[in-house]
Amino acid sequence: MFRFAIIFAAVLCAQDKPSGIGKPANAEKLRALDITVFPDGKGLPAGRGTAVAGKLVYKEKCAVCHGDHGEGREKQYGALKGGMGSLATAKPMKTVGSYWPYATTVWDYIHRAMPYEHPRSLSSDEVYAVTAFVLNINGIIPETLELNERTLPKVEMPNRNGFVPDARPDIRSKR
Repeated sequence: MFRFAIIFAAVLCAQDKPSGIGKPANAEKLRALDITVFPDGKGLPAGRGTAVAGKLVYKEKCAVCHGDHGEGREKQYGALKGGMGSLATAKPMKTVGSYWPYATTVWDYIHRAMPYEHPRSLSSDEVYAVTAFVLNINGIIPETLELNERTLPKVEMPNRNGFVPDARPDIRSKR
């Protein structure tokens, strides 16, 4: 028991000393990591794009995985279009058009995670354009509508009212 107490005390003492690994993040680095985009559009950066421009970016950087027209690659990468009205069936098809509740979430996901091999490599204009293309192939917006930080949050997604908010209470952890 005495050995355990000594080891425990040593571990506690070691936690008080900095490890010397890494550097403190400065304000500029923290701002670069603050990329959260909310459903109401808060957090969207300046930029713009249309489906016409997005078709070119999509063909170059997205079609290899998601197919030329957003149909996906069977058992590899999901379809981006289709599935309208399928969510309540035995075989729901969760796509951007059938499932996603907010267009800003589509933008955020493309910005954070695409293209798969090089996430966060697209410019804001490219993300707006690809988002416009994906929304257009789902019949949600016309190909000439310019998406930007003001217009994107106004896009009404087909499943906007299909999500049920989490009714569980927020419980703060005790530390």
